[in-house]
Amino acid sequence: MEAFLVSTGIVALAEIGDKTQLLALLLASRYKKPIPIIMGIFAATLLNHFAAAMVGQWLMNQVGVDIMRWILGGSFIIMAIWMMIPDKLDDNNRLLERFGVFGTTCIAFFLAEMGDKTQIATVALSARFPEALIAVVAGTTLGMMLANVPAVLLGEVAAKKLPQKLVHSVAALLFIGLGIFTLITPLSL
Repeated sequence: MEAFLVSTGIVALAEIGDKTQLLALLLASRYKKPIPIIMGIFAATLLNHFAAAMVGQWLMNQVGVDIMRWILGGSFIIMAIWMMIPDKLDDNNRLLERFGVFGTTCIAFFLAEMGDKTQIATVALSARFPEALIAVVAGTTLGMMLANVPAVLLGEVAAKKLPQKLVHSVAALLFIGLGIFTLITPLSL
């Protein structure tokens, strides 16, 4: 349960103001079809975060518990710093419109999530909680949905009213706390 709750909270906060949330706003304003957009976000996130969690598990098995503890602790602290750098969305293509709203959303989200804060957080969380792969994937996916569904449904109005700097600061503090906790607590396999 801890892995699920930590994963949900960290990703939900990390996603606010992230490029994939900006992408959700863009898709919602362009297509005005919330259900296929939400379903595309869900499908892409589930696939992307499952793959990221598998990478986290693999890394844990490759480098061992002691080295991984230092890598994870440092990664969470680096994520805290990265949280304070605002994301921007580059919209220089047509978002593969030939695939329809669901397909476009799914492809665009999957690609936008590659190397993104929340994907890297999923890798780290999966390595931090190696016994809870499903809980981590479920939590990170729920966190993405908690941040992106309101963006799709409420559009730009809600996004402009959220105090992004405060939300990013809280997320950064959570990442620092998780980093310190990881550094001082032995990991288990």
